[in-house]
Amino acid sequence: QVQLVESGGALVQAGGSLRLSCAASGRTFSSYAMGWFRQAPGKEREFVATVSRGGSTVYTDSVKGRFTVSRDNAKSTVYLQMNSLKPEDTAVYYCAARMTDSLYIAPRVASAYTDWGQGTQVTVSS
Repeated sequence: QVQLVESGGALVQAGGSLRLSCAASGRTFSSYAMGWFRQAPGKEREFVATVSRGGSTVYTDSVKGRFTVSRDNAKSTVYLQMNSLKPEDTAVYYCAARMTDSLYIAPRVASAYTDWGQGTQVTVSS
């Protein structure tokens, strides 16, 4: 099991930027594929981005070109750089971890992840 703590959420104006961080502890971070998900009020939790053990990234269409996911194994941390933020990006953002042998694949389905952080609130005002 790995413990995850997100930070960096804030209130920001449309067009602004934020960087979310997710610090992991408890197990070997490099053994985990990492994902970012978000949940807006009254909506289902949705996939945002993933980064595999080897650094391969996948994004949902609505954030492509605006968000960048990355990982620093030396710091046991995954990041989500969010640029050109829109009001529809408002949500609680969660990071998630899944231990895997694959260097290249990180799941896009929330149910595939075994460990979750507590979430950090991102609010984008228009």
